Amino acid sequence: MHLHFEPTPAQLSAAALAKDEVLRYASPCDLDQKGGYADGFALFTDRRFLLLIGERIAVAFDWADCLALKCEVYVGCGALVADTGEGKRLLCRFSLRHADRFCEIAGLVNEALSPAHPPAVPSTAREQYCVKCGAPLVGGTCAACSGRRVSLERFLDLCKPYILPLTVISALMLAVSFCTLYNQQVVKVVLRDFLKDATGEFAGLIPYLLLMAGLAAVNIAAAALKKILCVRLGARMSMDLRQKVFDKLQTLSMSYIGRGKAGELMNRVTFDTVAVRDFMDHCFGNLMSNLVTMVGAVVLMFVLNAKLAILAVVFVPAVLLFSRVFNRKVFRLFRAQAHKNDKIKSRLQDVISGIRVVKSFGRESREAERFNEYSRELAETNSRNEAFWAIFFPLLTLAMGLGIHFVQYFGGVDVLNGVMPVEELVQFTAYASLIYAPLRWMAGLPRMILRMLNAMDRIYGVLDEEPEIADRPDAVRHEIAGDVVFDDVSFAYTSYEPVLQNVSFTVRRGEKIGLVGASGVGKSSLINLLMRLWDVNGGRILIDGIDVRDYDAADLHRQIGVVLQENFLFSGTVLDNIRYACPGADMEQVIRAAKTANAHDFICLLPDGYNTYIGEKGHKLSGGERQRIAIARAVLSDPRLLILDEATSSLDTESEELVQQAMERLTGGRTTFAIAHRLSTLRNADRIVVLADHRVAEIGTHEELMKKKGVYYGLITAQSKLHRLPKAQS
Repeated sequence: MHLHFEPTPAQLSAAALAKDEVLRYASPCDLDQKGGYADGFALFTDRRFLLLIGERIAVAFDWADCLALKCEVYVGCGALVADTGEGKRLLCRFSLRHADRFCEIAGLVNEALSPAHPPAVPSTAREQYCVKCGAPLVGGTCAACSGRRVSLERFLDLCKPYILPLTVISALMLAVSFCTLYNQQVVKVVLRDFLKDATGEFAGLIPYLLLMAGLAAVNIAAAALKKILCVRLGARMSMDLRQKVFDKLQTLSMSYIGRGKAGELMNRVTFDTVAVRDFMDHCFGNLMSNLVTMVGAVVLMFVLNAKLAILAVVFVPAVLLFSRVFNRKVFRLFRAQAHKNDKIKSRLQDVISGIRVVKSFGRESREAERFNEYSRELAETNSRNEAFWAIFFPLLTLAMGLGIHFVQYFGGVDVLNGVMPVEELVQFTAYASLIYAPLRWMAGLPRMILRMLNAMDRIYGVLDEEPEIADRPDAVRHEIAGDVVFDDVSFAYTSYEPVLQNVSFTVRRGEKIGLVGASGVGKSSLINLLMRLWDVNGGRILIDGIDVRDYDAADLHRQIGVVLQENFLFSGTVLDNIRYACPGADMEQVIRAAKTANAHDFICLLPDGYNTYIGEKGHKLSGGERQRIAIARAVLSDPRLLILDEATSSLDTESEELVQQAMERLTGGRTTFAIAHRLSTLRNADRIVVLADHRVAEIGTHEELMKKKGVYYGLITAQSKLHRLPKAQS
């Protein structure tokens, strides 16, 4: 969490800090004291709190008057409140996007209030984030501030593994440039010795014609081979980069995946990596040959005629300056276009994934209108981009054409006056064309480069992300027996909204534990922590006496089986989905797992048995059939810990009975955590853990808890009343 943003010099001046007063933390504060929008800034020094609205001090509060600092969260906004011992004092209000930061600062201030002042910003905070914009630093550099330079450096780093093919392509580009430049020298000789005065014999012309044909053949062959190598290299680089992004996404924490949109992440893997391939295909292959050709032509022009050479290149600096001025605008246009593209793909993915809901509520026309609005925004952005380029590029072409016209006019005058031979003017004009043709191509180069750099920036937005859940260097691989301890576990998805607080209980190996409680009390979060999809904020979870954070994640997950309420089945065959937990399992093991899950009989009735294609998410199967395939998948992995999260809540009575039978066989001898909507299904659990107010309220067997007549008794009673049939009217 970035805790220090840099106030402007005017704001610092308005704060009027004392010479020995140290600014510790600073954060934007976008609401005023009454909750209206404001351009505010909250400053935390070693002596006091200051709220600046614009350049005016709205609140000044000394830490000497503060017993504790609290971050309170309301509907739509949050507030920082100081406990003075005589009451509460409101220091500032802020929107919820800043709530995490203010809650963390409040915690640090509370730790430091007794007996000292707030501690300095941790060095890691300043090392990892830019003090100007708060963006993450990469190698000590802010990508957001440095912009294209950092993206270009990253692209060059990306090219390092491909030095050999890049060297070959560069050699071919040099060959193309040499053939193009040398061909004009041959043309000059032919004009001078054979065509200008109609002197010489045809036999003497043949070697020059053969030389020109040879140069053309080498040029064509080198250009063709260069194109093939560029296409292959671009495809390979795109493939490797795409694999890197996909692999990185697999390592990132659930919190990051949850924050992103599926369509946006898909664009990073597909669309943005293709931009790198297109750059190598259409741009890099011509870059060096055009550059060398242009530089070589300029040198030869100055050798032939310095005066005409100056006239020819006089507009080049203006063209380059003109291009540079507009590069930043072009970069912003590409960013906006990529953002709109993300938005439309995310919406498309949402609608396709939820098409049953859309059709069930008859919202097809509404979704069509919304998608049409997104499409219109993308089309307008694309139109603005192309309109800008349609104006920008002809202006560059006009500026570049003036140089050639100057050469033709003044060179023609020199020929007429006998100062310059006509063959030299032809050669000089050809060289001038060799300057402006590559320059015209290079005028469009920023468009291609900026599109690639924008894609690189978005790709590295994923690659630079550090996973919150990562294996430690000395991660443990251990065959789990099944003893589990929750030791004073606290957890929150956001710092201002606790989910679990000081949860402690012990589970013996082979024991079946039921987890019950009202919705949102933290049951699923508890098992997510056990599987280490998130890390605890406080306390620890031990499996066989080893903290789950010390386990090798892959080894831990290999030994945990999960059956969820809405199990995900992949597009593919029944066999593929069951084998997903254990790809190396043979057919006999798969059938044994399916029989344990009560799935073998209905699988055999499918058109192709185990090889039946079941479609995306298994929509061709009923809910009970999908659930039994999920149980077979869990059985095949032979887990030591088993998690059943509302596994039968959405099933009919017959399907539930079959699934319950399968789960009874599955849980035998395994430590099991079961969350159930129907509390009656947990009667046979060894113990039931009841959660209330984000804490453990009760623990015991069904009979013990019913006798206690506490929270569990209330839940059972309420559910019984809900399902009780009304008495028949007499």
